[in-house]
Amino acid sequence: MINKIARSVADALAGIQDGATVLIGGFGTAGIPNELIDGLVEQGAKDLTVVNNNAGNGETGLAALLKAGRVR
Repeated sequence: MINKIARSVADALAGIQDGATVLIGGFGTAGIPNELIDGLVEQGAKDLTVVNNNAGNGETGLAALLKAGRVR
């Protein structure tokens, strides 16, 4: 079986390139992967297609990724 546990957020996001499609779970502020979203902002991938049912709130969650101009 393949070990899918990453040692860090940076390791988990290492394969995400410009133009990637990212599926992000959660709804509003419940269950969203904040550390992964913050990691995407830091990682720098752009022109992302994001599949989610909510754009986040204020400047947190998916809203932070949108504000950073990373979503196509």
